[in-house]
Amino acid sequence: MPEFSEPPAQPIGLRLRIDLVDTSPPVWRRLEISGDEKLDDFHHILQATMGWTNSHLHTFHQGRDTGFARFLTEWDMSEGDVGVAEALVRLGQVLAAPGDELHYDYDFGDGWEHRIVVEAVLDEPPKVIVCVDGGGACPPEDCGGIGGYTALAEWARGGFDSAANPGPLEAEEMRQWLPPGWHPDTFSADEVTEKLAIESAKPITVSGELGDLAAELQHSGVRVLRNLLARPAWQATDDVSPEVAAALTETYRLLLEEIGSGVKLTAAGYLPPKLVQRFAQSSGITRWFRGRVNREDGAWPVAEIRDTAQGLGLLTKRHGTLSPTAAGKRAVNDPLLMWRHIASRLPFGREDFDRHAGWMALVVVGAELPAEEWDAEISDLLALIGWRMSRGNMVINPSALSPTLSVLDVLGFGLNPKARKGVNPALAALARAAVRGR
Repeated sequence: MPEFSEPPAQPIGLRLRIDLVDTSPPVWRRLEISGDEKLDDFHHILQATMGWTNSHLHTFHQGRDTGFARFLTEWDMSEGDVGVAEALVRLGQVLAAPGDELHYDYDFGDGWEHRIVVEAVLDEPPKVIVCVDGGGACPPEDCGGIGGYTALAEWARGGFDSAANPGPLEAEEMRQWLPPGWHPDTFSADEVTEKLAIESAKPITVSGELGDLAAELQHSGVRVLRNLLARPAWQATDDVSPEVAAALTETYRLLLEEIGSGVKLTAAGYLPPKLVQRFAQSSGITRWFRGRVNREDGAWPVAEIRDTAQGLGLLTKRHGTLSPTAAGKRAVNDPLLMWRHIASRLPFGREDFDRHAGWMALVVVGAELPAEEWDAEISDLLALIGWRMSRGNMVINPSALSPTLSVLDVLGFGLNPKARKGVNPALAALARAAVRGR
């Protein structure tokens, strides 16, 4: 059984060094933390500190040989294990003096071992958890343990040479699979401290389908969605000025103006070629789209904008004619009304996957993550809630694509892939309004 003392009369402060065992050069962190943290909470703190996604089981134990000297997680107890629950033990009960050690194992398949050592006992516990030093990026999840990480690290340090690709995917697919911007030697103590602040913050309350998804992940110990909903951006106002709303919704306004009171579609069901050309010109599509824009079926941006406008309830098709809906007629000359209407319709989609992907897109955008990170974050979140895709003999994370993400791309960047960069505060405000309103 694990050994631990009674809780100290006054909480102590600890300076801890955390090493990912067998990494070279070492992947490590130095934390200043209160000894009053319970081990089950410290698990989540370690996840944020190192950079893991809490996608696997874990255990705390004393000494590298786990034996029986380990603390039980909720999963252990659900399996009928008997012993000391980690939720009942505080950090200061097992780490109380310089040199004291605790071990933390994560992902029993890849076998990540962490050694936690007390470097100093502080005069008083810090009010917030701070990462003061460290080195090395967290290995990618499910990369094959130390051996797989070492191969990936060597590949990255060599400039991701295709000839040296460690596999199993093609080199470009491997690059896409890696976390955005991942390099084994990248580390920022300030970024870790920021993540720890989010870990300690209270997320906004969500209900309905998103609330169910969030509760399901929280119950299984996965806090990625919870932490996105706890980011500081969610404390910002959702209000925008008429001018900002007009700029954000301009693409849909321009399409509604082209449609007017209604337009007869071609025999094949497409927009008339002249209308396609005018809209592509006025919306700026011709400035970046390299294909011809005289036919809707050959100009995917025009087709996608039309499809999403129909999905948002701004346009409707009846008897071969495309016309504005009552909502579209009211909103065409009222940017704030259009802004609110679009927010009220998101996410949308007939299939479960489309709605789930839409919720994840709204959370990611509302949290003000840079647009360059959207696809990877949404894909990871979808995998965490259980969606997968098959590619050959491999099971991979699903695509981030959804009708809702298309709408956000239209609003923020006019669907221009090269413009999809940074944070658009007005778009983030709309995404937050959609989350709060549903």
